[in-house]
Amino acid sequence: MMYLLAGDIGGTKTILRLVAATDDGLRTDLEKRYVSNEFPDLVPMVQTFVAEAEDKLGQSIQPRRACFAIAGPVVNNTSKLTNIAWNLDGDRIAKELALEKATLINDFEAIGYGVLGLTEDDMHTLQPGKPSETAPVAVIGAGTGLGQGFLMRHHGKATVFPSEGGHADFAPRSELEFQLLKYLLDKHHITRISAERVVSGQGIVAIYQFLRDRGIGQESPELAEVVNTWEKEAGVTPKSVDPAAAISRAAQQEEDSLAQRTMDIFIRAYGAEAGNLALKLLPYGGLYVAGGIAAKNIPLITSGIFLEAFTHKGRMSKLLQEIPVHIVLNARVGLIGAARCAGEL
Repeated sequence: MMYLLAGDIGGTKTILRLVAATDDGLRTDLEKRYVSNEFPDLVPMVQTFVAEAEDKLGQSIQPRRACFAIAGPVVNNTSKLTNIAWNLDGDRIAKELALEKATLINDFEAIGYGVLGLTEDDMHTLQPGKPSETAPVAVIGAGTGLGQGFLMRHHGKATVFPSEGGHADFAPRSELEFQLLKYLLDKHHITRISAERVVSGQGIVAIYQFLRDRGIGQESPELAEVVNTWEKEAGVTPKSVDPAAAISRAAQQEEDSLAQRTMDIFIRAYGAEAGNLALKLLPYGGLYVAGGIAAKNIPLITSGIFLEAFTHKGRMSKLLQEIPVHIVLNARVGLIGAARCAGEL
């Protein structure tokens, strides 16, 4: 048996996991969450974690390999975090922690590895489709932005390929969506709109503002206060309110028509973009919808409008009806992926 380290590294919090690689697979022996800015670097945090693990397990522990998922860009196994003064280098980390290898990967790449480690309880299947273990697996996830990627399996190992597909052009499919496109072009004084500007947390707010400013639906005092506060805090980080979360909650409670209309447009756009990704990859290995927005809006996602937009592809609709579609419910999917990545190094 050997020990592996997995981590989900963010500017605010970091989650570390000690994983035992056994003949039966990967077993989590300890997981802890730390406040990132309480440490000058990742190395002393890991050293603290390993010491705590030794105390709890009552044995000396020397992990052999590590994989850390980073909420930001990774170039040549290095990353400079945006919200904390950490400059991470996988080779340096491996040397200072006496590891055989330490790998840094983007957090969405970690999700790509992680979906293969999910159980049935970790996901909600929207469409069973006709799965194939030799076909590509696609991953899409709306959150702060719109992550996209895919992976291939060969001889029992997975290779994840990141993508910038979220920055492809937004494709309106109705008169109202064409008006939304024009609204965003004029509002931001730009010449193109990416899918991410609509299918993301910021997209939920943008759709709400569009409907409000066009007089399509009545704004409630409660949501008006949240959105107005957010607008006044333009340029301020962090914000004191989360209007996207407030809008989605109001829509699920079915007490705010403007919020409901906003989420209807958002989920249809989300489903359509997921369908676009599926058309390009034909992921009969499964298309996984990750990210916090989907998991927190299951009643809206499962209402039928997501799948309707996903499969509404003209002559190709039948192909998309055969692709398995799953909503990822496990918020630790990136950590699962980091552990699987460490095991495959």
